[in-house]
Amino acid sequence: MGKELFLWEVLAMESTPKLSRDEFIKRMRETMEEALGRVADAINQAPPGQIIAGSEEQVRDLFADLRQQAFETGLQMRVDAAEAAFPPSEGPNHRQDQAE
Repeated sequence: MGKELFLWEVLAMESTPKLSRDEFIKRMRETMEEALGRVADAINQAPPGQIIAGSEEQVRDLFADLRQQAFETGLQMRVDAAEAAFPPSEGPNHRQDQAE
């Protein structure tokens, strides 16, 4: 049963619209450039002779934040694409009107 569920999930994901790669890059570009600028700042602000030890943790945290923002943005774009593919329902009264 576990494999059937997994297969169903895979098939469901394959049928959902995908996010636009170019639009994702466009949305993330400013965030990415800001993060890379902060990485450069962290490296430059590290004490002489301690560049790695003085910047490694901050750089790791900056990339962790960037990774999280990129993943969340991509997921939201994928959800938005799926929602846009299906027109909104006209509400619960729509079916009653058609039945009459």
